[in-house]
Amino acid sequence: MISIGFLGLGKMGSVMAPLLMEAGYNLSVWNRSSDKVDHLVSLGAKAAPSPAALASSVDVVVSMLTDDAAICAVFEDPDGLLSVPVEGKLFIDMSTLRPPTVKHIAQQVRNKGASFVDAPVSGTVAPAKIGKLLVMCGASDEDFKTAEPILNVFGRRIVHAGPVGQGTVLKLVVNLPLAVYWGSLAEAIAMGTQGGLDLDLMLDTIQDSSAALAVLGLKIPTIMGEPSPVAFDVASMKKDLLSMLDTGEKFGVPMPATNGVLETYSATIDGGFADADAVEVIRYVTEKMTQPK
Repeated sequence: MISIGFLGLGKMGSVMAPLLMEAGYNLSVWNRSSDKVDHLVSLGAKAAPSPAALASSVDVVVSMLTDDAAICAVFEDPDGLLSVPVEGKLFIDMSTLRPPTVKHIAQQVRNKGASFVDAPVSGTVAPAKIGKLLVMCGASDEDFKTAEPILNVFGRRIVHAGPVGQGTVLKLVVNLPLAVYWGSLAEAIAMGTQGGLDLDLMLDTIQDSSAALAVLGLKIPTIMGEPSPVAFDVASMKKDLLSMLDTGEKFGVPMPATNGVLETYSATIDGGFADADAVEVIRYVTEKMTQPK
């Protein structure tokens, strides 16, 4: 069985990495903070002292990091993944990044004689725990064939979108309507609240209409103010929106709806909701941004 290294043990990575051990792979891990590494070591993983040490000891490296700066640091720092010989190895990055960053890192990897696959995911912690994510992959046909068995550990469906970078573009395409949906739902709920409608009534009616998104039912407890785990926070949604706008601009696509909803998420962050679930934009718009009637 090939050996795999996993970098990035945040909300998603910490539940994804154990699946590799369950599938029978030999796993080594690295994370900037050691507490989550210790937990995986207790389950049978090996701890690597640096990204460089990790890359030296495995056949395949999987990364799931927060943003473009983090991924560039992990690959390009003096003790980064590419600071050691990696010829013949495969790198699979599952972070949500900007397409130019993906292509830059991919070229750096190829310059070292290794292969690169971008494979961002759709789904939150709950499906990640049981390997039911939607994985969108950018890779050559040969690299996709090599990566697919590993990606199957994480995903209910693996979509080969095209060459490197196309998985990332598809991920932004998938996330954009969701971001706009929560922003527009926030405005709708605020309008209804100002008009004297009950929140529970509005949500119940929306759920029974063509305005209901499949995920809405799962988010109603959070919208109603019940304590719920954060699946995808407001700050991450803003990060993705900025990537979407940058990508749209490069492709010559006007994006007025995306620009508008970015303002709403930015205001929500300024209001202290950066770490809250993205649907908390509804509560912020309704309670904080709306002028009393």
